[in-house]
Amino acid sequence: MLLLTGATGLVGGALLQRLTAAGQPVRCLVRDSRRLGADRVRVQIALGDLADPPSFRNALRGVHTVVHLAAAIRDQPAGSIEELNAIATWRMVQAAERAGVEHFVYFSALGAASHDRTRLQRSKALAEGAVRDSPMRHTIFAPSLVYAPGDRLMTLVERIAMLSPVMPISGRGDALYQPIWAQDVAGCVVAALGLAPGRAPVDGRERYELAGPQTLSHQQIVELMLRAASRPRPTINVPTALVRRALRVLQALMRSHAPATWDEAQLLEVSMTSGRGTADALALGVTPQTIGAVLGVPELKLRRRRRPRGDGRPTDGRPRSGRPALAARPHAPAGR
Repeated sequence: MLLLTGATGLVGGALLQRLTAAGQPVRCLVRDSRRLGADRVRVQIALGDLADPPSFRNALRGVHTVVHLAAAIRDQPAGSIEELNAIATWRMVQAAERAGVEHFVYFSALGAASHDRTRLQRSKALAEGAVRDSPMRHTIFAPSLVYAPGDRLMTLVERIAMLSPVMPISGRGDALYQPIWAQDVAGCVVAALGLAPGRAPVDGRERYELAGPQTLSHQQIVELMLRAASRPRPTINVPTALVRRALRVLQALMRSHAPATWDEAQLLEVSMTSGRGTADALALGVTPQTIGAVLGVPELKLRRRRRPRGDGRPTDGRPRSGRPALAARPHAPAGR
C-alpha cells in the first residue's frame, strides 16, 4: 500500500492517475474525499490533514511507501506555513518510522534553504532535514516552478487579463525559473518508485532536482501564459514595497479568501534554477517538455532575459556603442 498526501494538488492529481493506471494500491490522506473526483472510487481514503497528527497513525497502517506532496504556500486557519510544512513533515516522518514504512518520498523545492527570504523555502529546508535524518530509505524531489494548463497561476493571470488592459508584475520580474510540467514531475516519481516499464526502484537516500529545458524569467513566463490564453497584454512592473502593502491589506480584509498573499507573491521574486538542468529527470527516463509546447504555443518567441544591472550590456548582449563593457561587480546574493 502507498500513502499519498496532496492527491488533490497539481502534482498529486497527475501522479494519482499514473499510480492507479500502474495497478498500485493507493491510500489518500485528504480532508474532503469529494475533491478527488472520479478517482475516489479507485483508492482507499483516510480522512485527515497536516494539522491533525493523530490521523497519520490510521493513514499509515499497512503502508510500505509514503509520497508526501501536501504543503501550504500560505497560512491556513489550521496552522502557519511553518507548522503545516516543517513541523507536520517531521511528525509524519516519526509516525512513518513507528508504522514500519520502508520508503519515504518527500517533495521539497529548488533553492530550499534555512536562510532563504521566503517562508516556504525555509520551511521546506527544515522538512528536508527531518527526512534526511530519518533511518528510513528516502527520496527527495526538488522541482522548479511546476505548471499545468489551467493551474492556479495561469488562472489568476487570465482573470487579471480579463479585467485589466495591462498585466501587473511584482518587482522587476527577473527571477529565473526552469518550469517543469506536472505530468513530467509525476513521471519522475513513478520511475523512482519502480512502477515505470523497465525501471527498478531507486536505492533511496537520493535527491533529484527537477527542472525543465528552458530558463525563463517571471516576466517571460507571464507573457507566455498571456499568449497561450489569447490575451496578450503589455506588462507593468509594480514596486515590491507597494505590492507587499497591498497584498497584506487584502489578506487582512479577506483572510483565507484572498486571491493572492504576499507570501505567494514573494515566491515569484526568488529564482529556482538547477545547475544540473534536466539531467536528473533524464536519469529517471523522463524528457521534460518545453512550456510553450505544453501550452500549445511552441512558436512563441520570448524576449531575451535582461542581464543584471552593472554589466554595461543591453538586452541583446552587445556592448553599448562607444562604451566598453563593464565587468559585473560582485554583490551579495539577495535573500540567500
